[in-house]
Amino acid sequence: MKQFFKYVLATMVGIIILSFIGFFFFFMMLLGFAIGSDSKPSLESGTVLRMSLKGEISEIVSDNPFAEIMGGDVGERQSLNDLLGAVAEAKDNKKVEAIYLDCGALSADYASLQELRKALLDFKTSGKPIIAYADQYTQGAYYVASVANKVLLNPSGMLDLHGIGSEPIFYKDLLEKVGVKMQIFRVGTYKSAVEPFMSTEMSPANREQTEAYIQSIWKNVIGEIAESRAKAGKGKGISAAAYNQAIDENYLALTEPKKYLELGLIDSLSYIDGVRTLLRQQTGKEKVVTISPKELAKLNDKYIRATESGYGKKHIAVYYAEGDIVDDVAKGLMPQVQIVGSKVAEDLDRLANDEKVEAVVLRINSGGGSAYASEQMWRAISLLKEKKPVVVSMGGLAASGGYYMACNANYIVAEPTTITGSIGIFGMIPDISGLMTDKLGLHFDVVKTNKTSDFGAMGRPFNAEEGAAMQAYVEQGYRQFLQRVADGRKMKPEQVNEIAQGRVWTGEQAIGIKLVDKLGTLDDAVAKAAELAKTKATAVVSYPATKPWYVQFQEATQKDYIESQLRTKLGVLYQPLRWVQSVDAKNRLQAKMPFEPNLN
Repeated sequence: MKQFFKYVLATMVGIIILSFIGFFFFFMMLLGFAIGSDSKPSLESGTVLRMSLKGEISEIVSDNPFAEIMGGDVGERQSLNDLLGAVAEAKDNKKVEAIYLDCGALSADYASLQELRKALLDFKTSGKPIIAYADQYTQGAYYVASVANKVLLNPSGMLDLHGIGSEPIFYKDLLEKVGVKMQIFRVGTYKSAVEPFMSTEMSPANREQTEAYIQSIWKNVIGEIAESRAKAGKGKGISAAAYNQAIDENYLALTEPKKYLELGLIDSLSYIDGVRTLLRQQTGKEKVVTISPKELAKLNDKYIRATESGYGKKHIAVYYAEGDIVDDVAKGLMPQVQIVGSKVAEDLDRLANDEKVEAVVLRINSGGGSAYASEQMWRAISLLKEKKPVVVSMGGLAASGGYYMACNANYIVAEPTTITGSIGIFGMIPDISGLMTDKLGLHFDVVKTNKTSDFGAMGRPFNAEEGAAMQAYVEQGYRQFLQRVADGRKMKPEQVNEIAQGRVWTGEQAIGIKLVDKLGTLDDAVAKAAELAKTKATAVVSYPATKPWYVQFQEATQKDYIESQLRTKLGVLYQPLRWVQSVDAKNRLQAKMPFEPNLN
């Protein structure tokens, strides 16, 4: 028996020792991987920048070296910051011979695509070529690819060019079936964020504004495609109007791929080996060496990611604010890209007191959210502006609470296709008494010390007095919003009210009504910030700072994997279900446009 216990104990000790050794090597491997991910790549002559226009493009993606090995969605999400940095480096780096656009199903807002497209047009001034190829071009990918010197399509492929449509989903009848009714309080004829919960179709005002802004965006998209193809010598004088006619007649969706050739949308039909041949001819090498945007961007000192230890030289700070505006970090099964008001206010205070920061560019891509958090960030921007210039660069969205943030800057730059405005406030509180009482058979009683002690109780809807109080609360928030915009844009509240009412505008429309100062890119905003600061600093540093590697490892094992799986499984239902999941945590007063513009 002693021998038995002796062997059992020896086995257990051996397992423990092996486990420690295994964990040690695994830990060292991860540490080495993290350190290696920060190293700058070495280039050889004839390198090609291979840009994969597939998956999703976000403003700035966490530089998480562990996400890929932990099952994250690194391959599906790219940073616009990396893409722009890589293109800028490719233009000036003599070892980079060309850019290859590997196109497919791409998800991004049109303002981000427009900014990337402008960067590629600037790259072409170097005399280096861009070659684009796809088995199937989605509309967004083709919009970018149309700048290429050579646009190739698989002989069995398809080019999807169909225009822009908006198809919001309405939940009113579904909620009624389960005994839930939304109690809605709003200001603004065009404030449509609440419509999916109170109606089964778009209101006339919402239809009017949606038609206006999608027409504005599409005019830019199809106009730029026609211009690029004409310059490539393949448009054969075909105008944007002619392309629109071809789309309306379904030529681009239903005919043979040779029709794309006739219309000058592509240069040739080719298999992937045709791309390899072109790249070999361009580089003069039998084996084409490629590099990813993420790697090449590391060589560009204009796009530096801040670390927690700061950046030691004078620089322009670009602070990225993307996602829903919230009071606190959301908890639950559906991770979110968020703008947490308290965290942003803290970060901006740090930038205000950093002597190395000469000016700040706020890169905003948000449809809004909590009115309270928006107000706190407005205050932080006011304090920041007292110490150094603040310029806003608008991405795909800078609407409602996103515009609340932007309005107080010294200067505002937007893309023509940016969606902005939506100056309005609403409150939306679910009445679940029908679900609780009629469906589930629960009943409620109450004992209270004061008349309003059971305000917001789940067992009943608001009474008339409570509803009037909520409406007054919303109207007060709207008046404050108008005043903030009026002060920031040097207008009167009455003037702002005429263009507010929750109405959505594109950047192209907004510049004519003084909501925006200039149409341009992030680079234009950085240049303006440097001008206002009267600085010669050339370094541009991206904030918030990169998180420590051990935090990134934790996120890779949790958030990245969970979010990527939920996005894949839920598809178009991801955004509305994410909203429902976090509804209890939301501030009652919201400065928000529809959670998704829902453009397709």
